[in-house]
Amino acid sequence: MTMDYKKVKTDVHAVTRNIEDFTAGTNNMYETVAVISKRANQIGLEIKEELNQKLSEFATTTDNLEEVFENREQIEIAKYYEQLPKPTLIAIHEYLNNEVYFRNPHKERPEDF
Repeated sequence: MTMDYKKVKTDVHAVTRNIEDFTAGTNNMYETVAVISKRANQIGLEIKEELNQKLSEFATTTDNLEEVFENREQIEIAKYYEQLPKPTLIAIHEYLNNEVYFRNPHKERPEDF
């Protein structure tokens, strides 16, 4: 299930945010950072896999450096991915809009004595 990250309406640059917005779901800033970090890694991997899949269509079996051509489609693909918001900004957007499911297994089970 890949999502079109170009359609995500989020900031493409870092902006100043209210820290209380981040602690609303977890009551712990460090846990929130861990959740956002893990989601950003997932998004980054999805984008990387999608990019590698698209670029593999242009792979050639020749190893001759003289035969490297600029492919217009490759340039367009590169421009598309350069304009995407960074995975961290997408993860922050998802977290603040309650689009991220997360759970802490340590909080769900009773403490062992």
